[in-house]
Amino acid sequence: MLLQRVIALLFSACLALGALAQPAGKQKVIFQVSDADPAKWSLALNNARNVQAELGKDNVQIEIIAYGPGLGMLKADSKVEARLAQALTDSVGLLACENTMTNTKVTRSEMYSGISYVTAGVTHLMKRQREGWAYIRP
Repeated sequence: MLLQRVIALLFSACLALGALAQPAGKQKVIFQVSDADPAKWSLALNNARNVQAELGKDNVQIEIIAYGPGLGMLKADSKVEARLAQALTDSVGLLACENTMTNTKVTRSEMYSGISYVTAGVTHLMKRQREGWAYIRP
């Protein structure tokens, strides 16, 4: 009887440890773009593509948040404009900071079509980190 209890307890512990080792749902990552540097914009887009290739597009949720001087990445006349279309096709969330837009007098009509907006880029990053998202700044 005692042996059966010990075996049952060990079995339950193994199941619990196995559950802890498995990620719950999709993995999530957010990339910060806050530099006016097209090379860094390309790096963020490359990183997003590489993460999807490694983990499988359906196994990861990816966002790229642009604010401050990095907002230029998501403008309609961006130097990486052709890559933005591919990122959106690949389900990468492209987010622009409305605070930066207001402070620099940029309107939505000047932004790349299909992107999304957040009120404040920095607080969006803070929220995502609280939610357990991985945070990368290329």
